[in-house]
Amino acid sequence: MISVFVNTAAILIGGLVGLLIKRGIPERFSKAIMTGIGLIILVIGVEGALQGGNPIILVIAIVLGVVTGTAIDIDKRLNTLGQLLEKRVSSGKGSSDTSIAQGFVTASLLFCVGAMATVGSINSGLTGDHSIIFTKSVIDLISAAVLAVSLGVGVLFSAGAVLIYQGSLVLLSQLLRPLLYSPSLVAEINSAGSVIIIALGLNMLGLTKIKVADFLPVVIFAPIIYMIVSLL
Repeated sequence: MISVFVNTAAILIGGLVGLLIKRGIPERFSKAIMTGIGLIILVIGVEGALQGGNPIILVIAIVLGVVTGTAIDIDKRLNTLGQLLEKRVSSGKGSSDTSIAQGFVTASLLFCVGAMATVGSINSGLTGDHSIIFTKSVIDLISAAVLAVSLGVGVLFSAGAVLIYQGSLVLLSQLLRPLLYSPSLVAEINSAGSVIIIALGLNMLGLTKIKVADFLPVVIFAPIIYMIVSLL
């Protein structure tokens, strides 16, 4: 779990740095930075989505995942949580064009759903190799600083989501070590997660308004479908 704690601390530090320098950066520069981040996220998402070896698994996982996510309305629940945080922090008074809820949801999805978050957490749990998460921590520190400039204090709250999500993956992978120790299965999980990253990137560029959080169950269905297909 040491790697998860390091990652969480990196996001908090990066977010605080971003908030400190926020006032010194003109809005046009912060918008340009967000556009650049959106493009980078798209590239990372496309690269990761191509890692899967069986597109049928990805298609089925997306269909089942998005139906489940929409039925549960995960996007609404996450935004509601973000809005509750916003009320506690700002007493319901919006101080910028970007709400705390938006910062929390966007940053949480970015830091939690990526391939490095999934593979790194699984590797930490399965083999005790923390190198991927440590590398991700450096990237997240920089990303959190940049995001906080445009998205504000909501980015800080995403550290809690990372602690819960990646910590759960580490503990779960330790329990399910015999089933998860498969490069092919991990590749399918990465592919599914990367599709979500693509959707997030498109939203950040202002090209779409996809309810990205509703796609989160896709990451759960991908390994299940993989194991079913492997048995057939």
